[in-house]
Amino acid sequence: MHITQLNRECLLHLFSFLDKNSRKNLAKTCHKLLEVFQDPLLWSLLNFHSPVELKKDNFLLGPALKYLSICWYSERVKVCNIEDWMKNSFQKDFCNRHENTVSDFLLDVCNRCPNLLSLTLSGCGHVTDDCILQVLKNCPKLKSLKLENCVRITDHTLEAVTLHGGSLRTLHVDFCRNVTQAGLERVRQKCPSVMLRAERSANMIPDSKPEKKLMLEKASRKLVQL
Repeated sequence: MHITQLNRECLLHLFSFLDKNSRKNLAKTCHKLLEVFQDPLLWSLLNFHSPVELKKDNFLLGPALKYLSICWYSERVKVCNIEDWMKNSFQKDFCNRHENTVSDFLLDVCNRCPNLLSLTLSGCGHVTDDCILQVLKNCPKLKSLKLENCVRITDHTLEAVTLHGGSLRTLHVDFCRNVTQAGLERVRQKCPSVMLRAERSANMIPDSKPEKKLMLEKASRKLVQL
């Protein structure tokens, strides 16, 4: 039996075991398989492992999307997550190429995926509070928001959760160094039904302006000299 002789339900089940590139390649072989590739039922879950993947034409975004994960585990994550004033020219050039990649993608999700239930972001150093605010406003069914090592996330995101996260039941802000204990306590008080986790976040050293860091370094050197 040829694969195209299978019914649509069987083909959808077959496609579900393939990664995004394999699905796209198979869809190029005939119109019937292309129709299966374009079926919204196939795209309720999306996992990405680098910003580059977000630019590929091997997936569909739509109302069927319920589970989205962008987890970037790489040495380059450290480059994007350190302060700009500490980066060399090569590092800055690399970061500039990815500055808006994830944020632009999430704004697209806001416009096209109102039924999103779960969003996980890890190592996305360029994602801002405003971006998460838009997700919370435009995806009212969101139940799980997990942020890890997203260094631009601050208490403004926590405040947005209290205002727009009515459906939220799980919130993780692990290793988000600009989140404070006061912000976490505010979420606990206003959203007692939310399972909140913030491993290391409020205990990490937050970002500060280069001028302040230089002053601290000078003061430290003086103490050493004394």
